[in-house]
Amino acid sequence: MTLTAVLVLAAGTYAFRLAGPLLRDRLRLPDRAGELMSTSATVLLVALVATASLTKGQGFAGWALPIGVLVGGVAAWRKAPFVLVVVLAAATTAALRFAGLP
Repeated sequence: MTLTAVLVLAAGTYAFRLAGPLLRDRLRLPDRAGELMSTSATVLLVALVATASLTKGQGFAGWALPIGVLVGGVAAWRKAPFVLVVVLAAATTAALRFAGLP
């Protein structure tokens, strides 16, 4: 990639990020659009978690990782501190792998 392309992309990214704060008071979205954006953010996050926890490379990640993510999700849902959520998920995955579950 040439230096010109990098600079153009950098300027475009900066302008795109700057547009949000500058246009926040000038644009008014309908309430339905706000609801759809909130829902789409949730759906995107769930899809990311599902993809990351179910696949490894081109195949299935095994059962230990999704079960660990599920344990972490339940802990987060029960409003456990973030550090505890991460430790529970990692410990569950590690224990299941140590027990021989792929």
